[in-house]
Amino acid sequence: MSKTAVKLLLTHGAGASCHSDFMQQLCSALFAEQIEVSLFHFGYMQTRLDGGSRRPPPKATLLQPELMAALKQFARDGQPCFIAGKSMGGRIASMLAADPEAAAMLAGCFVYGYPFHAPGKSVWRTAHFNQLTVPLVILQGERDPFGKRNEVAAKHWPGVILHWLNSGDHDFKPLKSSGQSQASLIIEAASITRRYIDAILDETQP
Repeated sequence: MSKTAVKLLLTHGAGASCHSDFMQQLCSALFAEQIEVSLFHFGYMQTRLDGGSRRPPPKATLLQPELMAALKQFARDGQPCFIAGKSMGGRIASMLAADPEAAAMLAGCFVYGYPFHAPGKSVWRTAHFNQLTVPLVILQGERDPFGKRNEVAAKHWPGVILHWLNSGDHDFKPLKSSGQSQASLIIEAASITRRYIDAILDETQP
């Protein structure tokens, strides 16, 4: 049985562009799940790619309007669409999922490695989770220093679904002893993405 084609707006993390090996592997795995991916570079990253300044990303509050503008273009046909991001990009995507104007255009949001907190820091970046109005699915490595399983498991946010990737780090690289590989965890993440997309669409059908 063929899967319904769906579209996903996907953006990158703070340090690596959509051309990184991780992002390209993820795109291929999502495509294999009949998910049509459109990639988005924030302005600071596009400047880097064009040979300009390698300045760090602006604050999240400045990146959010950039992604909002891209979403408005992406969602013009009125079809259900999904937004996603790696790490920082996923955080910004989740902020849109908590924004009423953006959420009206979205069916769901996916994050590949959510930066719950900076490594070794105690400030959590989850305040907006209480304002979510569309499902947020987080695919997280169990060993991710931005939010390990033993740190996050005790938390609960309505509307947030967590799927843990066996022994994966922030880039889904597992321990050799796990018997997994980065490629297999990326494929698993894409498969879980598809599973939740189908579940979300089934619930929204008239």
